[in-house]
Amino acid sequence: MASTNKFFGTDGVRGIANEGHLTPESALRLGQIVADELILRHNDQKDHRPFTIIGKDTRRSGDMLESALSAGLNSAGIDVKSGGVIPTPAVALLVKEIGADLGVVISASHNAPPDNGIKFFYSDGYKLSADQEKRLEQKMLSDQSVPVRVTGEKIGRTTPLLGAADSYASKITELFVKETSEKPLSGMRITLDAANGASYKTSQKILEILGADLVTHFNKPNGDNINLACGCTNPEVLSKLTKEDRSFIGISHDGDADRILLCDENADPIDGDEIMAIIGCHMLKRNELSENTIVGTKMSNYGLDECIRDHKGILERAEIGDRNVMEKMRSIGSNFGGEPSGHIIYRNHNTTGDGIVAALAAIRVVLQSDKPLSELRKVINKFPQKLVNLSVSKKTEINQLKANDLIEKTQAKLGEHGRVLIRYSGTEPKIRILVEGKDEEYVIYQARKIAESIQDEIGS
Repeated sequence: MASTNKFFGTDGVRGIANEGHLTPESALRLGQIVADELILRHNDQKDHRPFTIIGKDTRRSGDMLESALSAGLNSAGIDVKSGGVIPTPAVALLVKEIGADLGVVISASHNAPPDNGIKFFYSDGYKLSADQEKRLEQKMLSDQSVPVRVTGEKIGRTTPLLGAADSYASKITELFVKETSEKPLSGMRITLDAANGASYKTSQKILEILGADLVTHFNKPNGDNINLACGCTNPEVLSKLTKEDRSFIGISHDGDADRILLCDENADPIDGDEIMAIIGCHMLKRNELSENTIVGTKMSNYGLDECIRDHKGILERAEIGDRNVMEKMRSIGSNFGGEPSGHIIYRNHNTTGDGIVAALAAIRVVLQSDKPLSELRKVINKFPQKLVNLSVSKKTEINQLKANDLIEKTQAKLGEHGRVLIRYSGTEPKIRILVEGKDEEYVIYQARKIAESIQDEIGS
């Protein structure tokens, strides 16, 4: 079902930059409302001047939106520290490290270059809750909501946050060295696809400091090439590069580097479920997994359930979206979870999905087990799945689709050994059709039949 919010989807505000809710005017108002709702109302420190960190990816529209958002915050008396181009997880980490009242990321993650987005992290480094976003939503839509304005010396200022990228890189490097050794990646050839995005400097720096024999691709952003035929939504690209570079491991980010895709030494892609299985089972063996529980989502492969169960652990499923994964992790006390898409949350190191942290966590398993990824991935026996993504012209309620009868019959046929999951994307005008079961031929056929029916009805 599509989000009921008009502004916020599964990961903040997102859409085509300079249209809809991502115009300078909208960003300005959002900055004013965020200042009032999230900062000023909770500022009980009389001598504390509230301030916000803003980070962004490499999109052309990032400067425009940052300027407008900063102006809105400044007009309400909030100082802004601009971190420049830094990954989303860097903002989550730094907002806590330096005591900011709020963190803001301007990014559309894996979306195409014309898109952009705005998402928020509270002072504790966690994403805003659905309730917090709902209050912002209501104020954005209300004609009665009068923005806070100050004058004179109370007006906020925007200044650079010098060394933000380096601070994040140093922190992550330090944490990994503590868990392994000095120069743990010495002699290890690694291929890195930086997606021409926010990680084009940080991930390279981290891997080089750790001693990797690094070959980096797509690390020359120009504002218009982020995620363009690169990044973790293009696994065939990473596979090709890993093979050509003769690397032991391939790593690919999305535009804001909160997601990860890996390739093993045979250049075969490893998705989020497999990464969670590799890391999670290793943590279970070492008694490092809090509550013996991993948190996945409704999209997680049934093979992950069996894998974790075989290692005496538990898989809990959250609603789709890394925020929902984190909220479930916090509620049950788990320190590890993620999504098949590659949002992997290692709570010991960060409060959100962190692509380079996930990659290093997987590499740690390689180092401590003395096994390559091709061997480690055998820990999970995935059920056959077929995922179809369709662009749609409208978002009709799922249970009102003409394909609903076919969906129900397919689910009945699959029984307890499979499932059909249909959902709208919260960040794009798309519907996602997932069919999973033990009979691969049947799974593929039914996924295509359902997709054809939906395409005829609401496809764009």
